[in-house]
Amino acid sequence: MRAAALSGLLACLLTACAGYRLGPTNGLEAGSRSVRVVAFQNQTMQPRLSEAVVHALRRQLQQDGTYRLATRSDADADVLLTGRLVRFERASISYAPQDLRTTRDEELRVVAQVVARDLRTGAVLLDREVTGRVTVRVGANQTSAERQALPVLAADLASKTVPLLVDGEW
Repeated sequence: MRAAALSGLLACLLTACAGYRLGPTNGLEAGSRSVRVVAFQNQTMQPRLSEAVVHALRRQLQQDGTYRLATRSDADADVLLTGRLVRFERASISYAPQDLRTTRDEELRVVAQVVARDLRTGAVLLDREVTGRVTVRVGANQTSAERQALPVLAADLASKTVPLLVDGEW
């Protein structure tokens, strides 16, 4: 009886990870395709947001490892990733206990229209709106707090964009 229960438990444990895959999840060999990320059009009033987003996207693509990062030209890239930063929004989350007009915490959001195009076939692989979010403790200087939060906001947008590209049906 104990041996049967132990065998059943062992079988469950061994099959529990059967769906896990090491490496790319879209069936391609890691690094077999390359992606070039170009500067996003910044239609917001937030300066330097495009640079932070492109830097975060490149870093996230390198960290993921599914695709090589093409940096020289479109000639050595299989996919071109472009986009537009459509909106930059602030929303107050909490207020100072003594003054209900003074924001203590706010949520920053950036909305980007992201487009990935296969450069060999011209097919659009991804055309989607993606939103990045971050919560910021405003403190005494709202401008400084937002400036420090931009890389984190861009990283959140990148962490939501790269899986859409990597796990896409190509």
